[in-house]
Amino acid sequence: YPAISSASLLDTCRQTYRQIVSQGDTETLRVARQELKRGLDSMLKQNTPAAEAIERDGAIVIGTPETSNLIAALGWTSELAQYGPEGYVVRSAVIDGKPVTVVASIGQAGVLYGTFHLLRLIQTNTVPGALNIMEKPRIKLRVLNHWDSLKGTAKVIYSGPPIWKWDELPHVISPRYIDYARANASIGINGMVPNNVN
Repeated sequence: YPAISSASLLDTCRQTYRQIVSQGDTETLRVARQELKRGLDSMLKQNTPAAEAIERDGAIVIGTPETSNLIAALGWTSELAQYGPEGYVVRSAVIDGKPVTVVASIGQAGVLYGTFHLLRLIQTNTVPGALNIMEKPRIKLRVLNHWDSLKGTAKVIYSGPPIWKWDELPHVISPRYIDYARANASIGINGMVPNNVN
């Protein structure tokens, strides 16, 4: 997440994205909140506060109608259901008189994918404005196929050295595995085949 270089865009983004609001404390929502904070802090060169309530203009509200009273109160549940658990909306809205950006889905994975979509907009220097983005996957199963060797040997015909240290799992989780999962989620990959063709 390199910092935004344009001073005017940086100032606009800092006014538009000033707080992260996430209700519910599931693992997937925590990951979405952490990713959003990591991206905003780095790109906007700020310490973005996170809370469960909207405290200022320019909040980003993330969640599902089930986990967030704020999102449930928007009345979007039927619409979100049309996009499925991995679809999402990224939309400008007003909650309690405050302008906000909402990343919402009927499913928590959709919230994560929507979070990455918003971060991608900021990364590509998209000027903040009235957002009304609705996305849903066209393909249900989106996988990477590694054909890694569970014995830790490389099958040169298929791949290089193994990505994972199978003898250490599940007790040792390398930061590389977390970055791998983040990279997959950032482009909507929802599964993987770790082992070899046989």
